[in-house]
Amino acid sequence: MGYAGLTLSCTSITSFPPSTQPAVPPEPVTAGRLRYVGHATVDLEVGGTRVVTDPVLRARIGPLRRYGARPDPGILDAADVIAVSHLHHDHLDLPSLRRFPPDIPVIVPRGAGALAARAGAREVLELVVGEEVVVGDLTVRAVPAEHDDRRGPLGPSARPLGYVFESHGLRAYFAGDTDLFAGMAELRPLDLALLPVWGWGPTLGAGHMDPAAAARALDILRPGLAIPIHWGTFFPVGLRRLRPGRLTGPPVDFAQRARSEAPGVPVQVLQPGGETLFGPEGDL
Repeated sequence: MGYAGLTLSCTSITSFPPSTQPAVPPEPVTAGRLRYVGHATVDLEVGGTRVVTDPVLRARIGPLRRYGARPDPGILDAADVIAVSHLHHDHLDLPSLRRFPPDIPVIVPRGAGALAARAGAREVLELVVGEEVVVGDLTVRAVPAEHDDRRGPLGPSARPLGYVFESHGLRAYFAGDTDLFAGMAELRPLDLALLPVWGWGPTLGAGHMDPAAAARALDILRPGLAIPIHWGTFFPVGLRRLRPGRLTGPPVDFAQRARSEAPGVPVQVLQPGGETLFGPEGDL
């Protein structure tokens, strides 16, 4: 299935581009690296391959204003692949996608390919739960997410996804936007879990995890390290003064709950723009 001359595939295991596959396996990589750009945007390096999740790089999205550190423009040329979890505007932002070089592969849920192609992406791959794609040394597996599937009242729909990224023995889980779901324990073992702990406003709707739910998910997943995401970045204009705690409080609440819900599982709260390492030798 193609969009504007782009090749899309829904096979269970697909590699692209073939020329990036090394003839000789590289030396093992003992630690991964990540930068929390903000909201659900993470610049993640696993086994030497750079993934950018749900890139939203603008200062405003409709009524939402960006707070905190602005995204480093270096993210645009460093990415090897982009992974988009679902269709909502705060996760699939076409103006942000247009800033990346058009030859970077973009992975999306099945049904979202046409939107990614409108942003200029030349290689778009649609996945459903259980399918995999290989980019260089990185295997990307689509996993379930419990969240609304619509772009808007009149827009397209596509079943949301999370992703597990694996390379050189490292496994990192990006939840996207989700509530708890059956089968979450099957994602283990994990070196890293990127877990949403809030949203972009004073309240949460269905299909999200608040700090309490995220702490329960942490106990199920038991990763080597957990990083709370989906907080501290976007908030409706004019509401910050009325509800300032909703912008900064959720990750602190999550970390506190995690100590009792998932004792022994490390949690690190990164401010937008913050970096850390993960994996066997992941201590900074």
